[in-house]
Amino acid sequence: MMMKLQNQFNGVGIESLEQRRRDSMVGPRSNGTIRPRQSFSNGRRESFAASAPPSAPGSNSGSDVGALDFNKEDVEVLLNERMRTKNKFNYKERCEQMLDYIKRLRLCIRWFQEVEGGYLLEQDNLREMLQSAEIKCSEMEMLMQNKEEELNAIIMELRKNYNLLQDKCAKEESDKMALMDDLSRDKEARIAAERLQTCLSEDLEKLRQEQQTSNQKIASLNDMYKRLQDYNTSLQQYNSKLQTELSTANETLKRVESEKAAVAENLSTLRGQYSSLQEQLTSSKAYQEEAVKQKEALINEVGCLRTELQQVRDDRDRQLSQVQTLTDELSKYKDFTGRSVSELDCLTEKSNELEAKCSTQSDLVRTLQDQLAAAHKKLQMSDLSATETRKQYEEQNMIICDLRNRLEDAEVKLVEGEKLRKKLHNTILELKGNIRVFCRVRPLLPVEGSNTDTKVIGFPTATEALGRGVDLLQNGQKHSFMFDKVFVPDASQQDVFVEISQLVQSALDGYKVCIFAYGQTGSGKTFTMMGNPGNPDRKGLIPRSLEQIFETRQSLKAQGWKYDLQVSMLEIYNETIRDLLSPHKSNSFDNGTPGKQYTIKHDANGNTHVSDLTLVDVRSSKEVAYLLDKAAQSRSVGKTLMNEQSSRSHFVFTLRISGVNESTEQQVQGVLNLIDLAGSERLSKSGSTGDRLKETQAINKSLSSLSDVIFALAKREDHVPFRNSKLTYLLQPCLGGDSKTLMFVNISPENSSLGESLCSLRFAARVNACEIGIPRRQTNMRSSDNRLSYG
Repeated sequence: MMMKLQNQFNGVGIESLEQRRRDSMVGPRSNGTIRPRQSFSNGRRESFAASAPPSAPGSNSGSDVGALDFNKEDVEVLLNERMRTKNKFNYKERCEQMLDYIKRLRLCIRWFQEVEGGYLLEQDNLREMLQSAEIKCSEMEMLMQNKEEELNAIIMELRKNYNLLQDKCAKEESDKMALMDDLSRDKEARIAAERLQTCLSEDLEKLRQEQQTSNQKIASLNDMYKRLQDYNTSLQQYNSKLQTELSTANETLKRVESEKAAVAENLSTLRGQYSSLQEQLTSSKAYQEEAVKQKEALINEVGCLRTELQQVRDDRDRQLSQVQTLTDELSKYKDFTGRSVSELDCLTEKSNELEAKCSTQSDLVRTLQDQLAAAHKKLQMSDLSATETRKQYEEQNMIICDLRNRLEDAEVKLVEGEKLRKKLHNTILELKGNIRVFCRVRPLLPVEGSNTDTKVIGFPTATEALGRGVDLLQNGQKHSFMFDKVFVPDASQQDVFVEISQLVQSALDGYKVCIFAYGQTGSGKTFTMMGNPGNPDRKGLIPRSLEQIFETRQSLKAQGWKYDLQVSMLEIYNETIRDLLSPHKSNSFDNGTPGKQYTIKHDANGNTHVSDLTLVDVRSSKEVAYLLDKAAQSRSVGKTLMNEQSSRSHFVFTLRISGVNESTEQQVQGVLNLIDLAGSERLSKSGSTGDRLKETQAINKSLSSLSDVIFALAKREDHVPFRNSKLTYLLQPCLGGDSKTLMFVNISPENSSLGESLCSLRFAARVNACEIGIPRRQTNMRSSDNRLSYG
């Protein structure tokens, strides 16, 4: 049988293994026995590390093969070992020795097979890496060839562009010379235009002087015309005076003729007076003729004056026409000079643009020449960069190998660091106190703000009380309280969750965690626990805790952890348990008939079980969100005078966590209880009647039982009345066991709720002073039955 085993061992290629591992199998000599390793994580020995490659796979599920170490001397001693018994005929002892020897030989053979497999796997990996490196090198060469061809094409294209630009530059030079000739001609035309402008300006000055003299003549003529008009008016007045005198003379003549007739009748009697009258008549005729002559002379003088006036007017019209013609000529000269200046400016601008264009073209030619030189330099550098790239590739391969070795060491350190973090984290939470109390003050509602005159709740700013103290003012007396954390009305849901996120992490580490919200109706308990699912910024503690658990579970997969999660939800309504996730939910409670009965049981390990309660396996936060919506629709709510949607039952959300680390064979079992208690209320304020009255009585009774339990724990009494209520009996492991417990006390800042707020704060202070059992982590190792058997 010994020869058969030796031949079998030689058949697996031990000589070849010794030849391949001659330098690696170095270790202390043994006395013919197999040396077991102390620990896989922290008892790693140098011989095993030297004999096994980094990529060799470990044993299956942590079996004994992965915990043993062999070297060349051990194998030789094992093969040369002889059976030694005191009594040759003691077959039982010889069989036991033979079985032990066979077992050790199997272990050695399995170890060699695993090491051989590890080396083969490493050889395959190295071949794959070599092939990938060769492929990368070929790809790099192809890439360099392609780049060289692209650079050659770019150089050819740049040369073509350079030739085209040279042609364009020559053409631009010819255009520039033609434009320079045009510019010189334009300059000569500009000089001629300037000379013409000076001549025109001189003529214009002469015309202005003549215009001034003509204006002076016109002014003198106007003065003469005014004087003639005055003289004409005076002549007209004199003529009118003469006409009046002529009319009087005619009247006198008529009167004389009438007298003559009378005298003719009395001629005979008046002969003597005839001569005198005849003399008077002759004198009057002479006077009349003289007046007529004067009148004709005046008429002739007026005609002469009128002719002179007409001549003056004609002279004035001629002067005005001359002035108009001079003005027209002046405007024409101005227009002509303006056009000449504008044409001169246009020619100047064109010449400037052509000069700028020529300069830009010359700059472009210089830049293209620079680019061509740079392309030549890049082509020269590309050959050098190819060799440098190959060197860098080899250096990167060496660095990758080094990083892989470091990564393996870092993974080992990461596992050890995770263990240390969990231990320190839970130690910190234990030092802070088993039952921690957080206080949250909700903000005033718009309706409440108008009725509040003074603030009844304050927050001290002293260093020792900042963020932990709250003051309540009642009837002029200030009541001060200190808790682990106090959240002001402006605190967001994220600020609240940050403070409890480490406690939620403890559930993944294998602890039982309980978080419950306590307070009066309308103080914000349900908002704190559930929030507003439709608004991501207003999600409560339950959705945020589940999101953190699923994210942490995903990140711990890299360390070998695998978690299974189960969810259950129930409510305690009128001291009766209701399963909110039951697939066969009936309306028997609404009809007044009793439904399915559930009982609460506690085992020896402090775990709580509710009989026939629905447990749902969950794999994502979306599944849990759907279950929360389903439970919210089934939960009992009602309207009171204090709250439009008042929770009429105690809501209990339970998440059971079971985790296992496949590399370390460690198992953890944690429980996360998130509880939204119904609010305490007074009948005088709530106005409850009928069913609401029964609900209020049941709620106050259960909360009173919770207060009795807290008082008993604070006084360290021997008997704690957990069984007085379904709520306290369900919370017994959280209040009196080895669980990590946190209570949120929610208070309202409204004046009318001052009494209830003071009672809630006093109750929270008593809870914060309670001391319960030390939290115990539920962890163990996989049993040996699960290990690989070698019988």
